[in-house]
Amino acid sequence: MIKFLDLQKITAKYANEIHLAVNRVVDSGLYLQGKENEDFEVNYSKYIGTKYTIGVANGLDALIWIFQGYIEMGIMKPGDEILVPANTYIASILAITENGLKPVLVEPDIDTYQINDRLIEQAITDRTRGILIVHLYGQCAYTDRIGEICRKYSLKLIEDNAQSHGCMFNGIKTGNLGDSAGHSFYPGKNLGAFGDAGAITTNDETLAEIVRALANYGSTKKYVFKYMGRNSRLDEIQAAILNVKLKHLDEDLFLRKKVAKYYIDHIKNDRIVMPIVSNWNANVFHLFPVRCKKRDDLQKYLSENGIQTIIHYPIPPHKQECYKGLNHLYLPITEKIHNEELSLPMSPVLDSDEVKLVVEKINNFI
Repeated sequence: MIKFLDLQKITAKYANEIHLAVNRVVDSGLYLQGKENEDFEVNYSKYIGTKYTIGVANGLDALIWIFQGYIEMGIMKPGDEILVPANTYIASILAITENGLKPVLVEPDIDTYQINDRLIEQAITDRTRGILIVHLYGQCAYTDRIGEICRKYSLKLIEDNAQSHGCMFNGIKTGNLGDSAGHSFYPGKNLGAFGDAGAITTNDETLAEIVRALANYGSTKKYVFKYMGRNSRLDEIQAAILNVKLKHLDEDLFLRKKVAKYYIDHIKNDRIVMPIVSNWNANVFHLFPVRCKKRDDLQKYLSENGIQTIIHYPIPPHKQECYKGLNHLYLPITEKIHNEELSLPMSPVLDSDEVKLVVEKINNFI
C-alpha cells in the first residue's frame, strides 16, 4: 500500500535528533513554558519573518485567540463580520463563530481553490472588520488586490497558515503577509509535531501580549488575570520536536515540490483536473488536490490498486449540521470542489517508484 502520508517514515529521517530533543526535555524537569518554547518562538519568528511568535495548544486556538485579541483591543466586537473562503476546513469558521463574530462565506476561484479576490469587495458591509484568508492545500491565497482592499476599507487581514508553512509571496513567507496568522502543527502538517500544537505570528506588539495572556488563563502575571482566557499552551516536548523539524523544513518542501512536479508533468488523463501552478515558490504542496467528476470511482480504483487517497473535504462548512443557519446557502463553486476533490499521496518520503505507480494507475483510469 502506498500511504497517503507515512508519518513513521518521516519521523525516521530525524529520529536521532528527535530522541535527543525529547530526552533533553525529560531530563530538564521543565515541561511547560521553558527554554524549548522560547527557542522555538525565536526560531519560528526568524523563519517566518515576524517580530513575535506565541506558541499555543493547536491551530484552532491560535485563530480563536487572534479574534478574541482584536475584540479585547476594541477593533472588533460580537456581531461584526469576517470574510472567509467558503471551501475552507471547518476550523476557520469555528474560530470566527467562537468569538460571536459572523462568517461571511466567499466563493473560491475554481482554478486556484483560494478565496476569489474578485468577489471580496462586493461582500463587504459596514459591519465587516476583517478578512481571514486560508492558504488552502499549501498554496498562497494572498494577492495584491486583497492587500489593497484591506487598506481601502481598514480591514484586518488574518491568515490561516495551517497548511502552508514555508510558502512565499514575492519573497515574504505566508504568516507574515497580513496583520496576524494562526499556524497548526498537527502531525500531518508540513511542519508537524507529535500531537496537537499551534502558534500565532504577528508584528503587532499589543496583540502579541494579549494573545499570550489569553492562552495562559488570561494572565499577564502569576495569579493576576486581566482577561477571561483559557489554558492553551505549547508544551516543551512538542516545541523541542518542532525545533528539530523546523531545521529540515525547507529540505522537505523541496522534496514535496519534486513529487508535485512529477505528477504535473506525467499525469495525462482528460478525466483528471490537475492543480495549476503559476509560481512554484507560492505552493508548498501540503496536499496535491486533483478533481474528477467520478471522484468516488477514482478513489475506489486507486485503493484497489494499493494507493491511499483522502478527500479534503467531503462536506463544505455551509452544509454541516453545526451550521444549520448556513445550510440554505447555494455556493456552486465550493460545492463542485467538495464533490470532485481527491488528494493524492504527497510527502517528502515518497520514493520515485511509488510516484511513478500513482501516475501509471491514474493514467489508466477510465
